[in-house]
Amino acid sequence: MAGIEPRPIFPHMRLDELLSELQVRLDTVLATRDRVHALLEAVVVIGGDLDLETVLRRIVETATSLVDARYGALGVIGDQSTLVQFIPVGLSEEEIARVEHWPRGLGLLGFLIKEPRPLRLGRIGDHPESYGFPPGHPPMGAFLGVPIRVRDEIFGNLYLTEKSGGGEFGEEDEAIVTALAIAAGVAIENARLYEETRRRETWLQASFEVTTSLLSGGSSQEVLTLMARRAREMTGGDVVTVLLPGGDRSVLRAVVADGLAAAHMAQVEVSLEGSLGGRAFTLGRPVMVADFAEAGMPAAVAGHMPAGPVVAVPIGAAGAVRGVLSVCKRTGRMPFSEAESRMLHAFAGQAAVALELAESRRDAERLRLLEDRDRIAKDLHDVVIQRLFAVAMALMSAVPLVERPEAACRLRHATDELDETIRQIRSTVFALRSPAEDAPSTLRARIVELVDGAKAQLGFLPGLLMEGQLDDEVPPEIAGQALAVLREALSNTARHAKACRADVHVEVADARLTLVVRDDGVGIPEIGGRSGLRNLEDRAVRLGGRFEVGSPEEGGTRLAWSVPLPEARLSGGRGARRSARGPSR
Repeated sequence: MAGIEPRPIFPHMRLDELLSELQVRLDTVLATRDRVHALLEAVVVIGGDLDLETVLRRIVETATSLVDARYGALGVIGDQSTLVQFIPVGLSEEEIARVEHWPRGLGLLGFLIKEPRPLRLGRIGDHPESYGFPPGHPPMGAFLGVPIRVRDEIFGNLYLTEKSGGGEFGEEDEAIVTALAIAAGVAIENARLYEETRRRETWLQASFEVTTSLLSGGSSQEVLTLMARRAREMTGGDVVTVLLPGGDRSVLRAVVADGLAAAHMAQVEVSLEGSLGGRAFTLGRPVMVADFAEAGMPAAVAGHMPAGPVVAVPIGAAGAVRGVLSVCKRTGRMPFSEAESRMLHAFAGQAAVALELAESRRDAERLRLLEDRDRIAKDLHDVVIQRLFAVAMALMSAVPLVERPEAACRLRHATDELDETIRQIRSTVFALRSPAEDAPSTLRARIVELVDGAKAQLGFLPGLLMEGQLDDEVPPEIAGQALAVLREALSNTARHAKACRADVHVEVADARLTLVVRDDGVGIPEIGGRSGLRNLEDRAVRLGGRFEVGSPEEGGTRLAWSVPLPEARLSGGRGARRSARGPSR
């Protein structure tokens, strides 16, 4: 044993060091391989969807995962070099709610917009451009910012903070995120092209549907509803409103709404001055804002939907604007692009042309209808009435020549029937000469509506006879009083008369409006309240007329209300109810 020399331990120590170094390098290579694989998988993931908003969120989520960042965000840069959209990752709903406002592109984030190149910081507050966080924002330390380019355009920036373990982001982290940003630019471009193609297809289909609906006879309300729905689908908006000018054209009224909070937009009004829709209507061109609070839109939406970007486009060309189409998105969503605004404007313009063509067609059809009505009225007046009048006169002249009383009575009865027929034909002539488009507001139409509505209370439909030029000679104030009297008379008949039949006769003749309501009920009671009848009498007295009510011999009740008409209102209608029997009656 004495002859064996001890082995040196230094070579073993050197070998251990080399093996340890080799292991570290192998671990580094494996980690790099894993990160490259993760990067490749991330590229596949972010490129696997064509919805732009989904792609943007996946980019942020993938970037935070690749570099072990706790927080991440993507800021989209708008036309004014400000952040128009901010997509955060890593914050809970409670933390998001506590943030007073998202960054607007100032301070350090504004510096990245002005200087679009990667930026790594150990602490955000160490940079001279940093001036803190908005109230409610969680504290953040280490920072890595990388721009995202789409072709030659800076689309936005990736922001990553708070690396796991409290360390700083390294050069490898920067390289990986930079590579991801390049792939993200390609994915964003693909999503944009897909959305543009889909939007154009939707636009062409929507334009075809609107035009077809109008030219096939659809109503304007149906077409505007279709326009709103298609506009929301084209732009991905959350609520769409169609605003048309009010009566005095100082306000815009929402006549159609589609999407979220649509039920709360019905008949909402906005002023032409100071509102987004008012500016679009006045200027005749699209107007966009990225924040709902700046839009001047109805507050009815704000209480039911957190609204963000808004675009309003005129319906029609400048100088001939018919209304405004307004589209709104929820807060936090992508603002409207110039391409979307142009497309929406073109769609609204095409819809306006279709509306104009449809209205022209309806005007032509209305003109033909009025011409036919006028021709029929002339034929009735000039031919039918004159021949009936001649027959009635001939019968009356034959009465003295008839010796038998029964035959003379029959002749007089036939003459009375002809006289009644002439009066009814005259009433029809006046109705035919009333403009069809004004029917809902004319006195004649309102009387018909009131009498038809009394059927539910009476249990039967009253008879109705109208004579004379009711729509031309009765001024609005007297027409309103006459309608009130008729309403009260029919109501009294329904409540008190216990009638099986009622007849209404309204006549304009000899510069007077006369309203007679008769029934076959129990008549006027001897005792009981008559406040309603006194009201009818007061209405007649105030207009210089008279009111009579009583029970005729045949039973029931007869109510007669008559007032004089102003001379200035008469238009040659005096004597329109001339009897077939001439002056002898």
